[in-house]
Amino acid sequence: MSLRDLVILGSSSQQHTRKRNHGAYLLRWNEEGLLLDPGEGTQRQFIFANIAPTVVTRIFISHFHGDHCLGLGSMLMRLNLDKVTHPVHCYYPASGKKYFDRLRYGTIYHETIHVVEHPVRHAGLVEDDGKFRIEASFLDHGVDNIAWRITEPDRVKFDKAKLDHAHLHGPLIRELEQNGCVLVDGKTIRLEDVSWIQKGESVAIVSDTRLCQNAIDIAKDARILLCESTYLEEHKHLAEKHYHLTAKQAAMIAKEAGAKLLVLTHFSARYLKTADFVMEAKEIFPNVEAAEDLKVIAFTR
Repeated sequence: MSLRDLVILGSSSQQHTRKRNHGAYLLRWNEEGLLLDPGEGTQRQFIFANIAPTVVTRIFISHFHGDHCLGLGSMLMRLNLDKVTHPVHCYYPASGKKYFDRLRYGTIYHETIHVVEHPVRHAGLVEDDGKFRIEASFLDHGVDNIAWRITEPDRVKFDKAKLDHAHLHGPLIRELEQNGCVLVDGKTIRLEDVSWIQKGESVAIVSDTRLCQNAIDIAKDARILLCESTYLEEHKHLAEKHYHLTAKQAAMIAKEAGAKLLVLTHFSARYLKTADFVMEAKEIFPNVEAAEDLKVIAFTR
């Protein structure tokens, strides 16, 4: 089974701290690597995480504030240096095209990788390539800023007892998968007679925003909600002023959305520890973890 985990490469907000890098997050999922909001120093964080950057197949930029994108150029150049042969898909707000180009071509190098751009202009479905369904929703941050929802396809799962009862095995099962039905001992067996549908799981990423309905909607029933929580409730006035969330507000989003796990991140440099964030959020939503640099959060089926 391929890896299914969320690797925290960085968990700070606008400033690096002694223990927190600019934000950056890697989803290793179904044999792909989805890199989210690579801030400054992301390439180096891969080294500390003992992960080869070549795992990256897709890069998502929520918006073009520096702490969410300054690592983009160096990551593309690293993939170029490593001579990856797979396409690198990049998703970002279309209004930030000029910033994407500046980051991509900010230095001299001979580009050989195949970058596939997906500038997003409207909320809704961005892409469904059979591997992942990618949806976008715009947040309340004063600039174009996208929350992402990434969903894997549904899977057909066979019921072994029903297969045995129908005398189905080997080539007959493959024929059933391909055709939807198969003839066994003069009886037609349909795929749905011996199987069930395992719904594909979703991960939602809510970056910088004030509390808004779009953040709740994009996270509906998500297995993981990775959500900014820049401030504690005692500094709610700062969150409102700077278009950010408190830990309590992030928990409200998770509760309203019915998410399974809330991962708090994007902590202001004014806070040295994250325990208070978890405590505050748990008053609203019980299943909470704080992002810590190099932490790995598995999400097995």
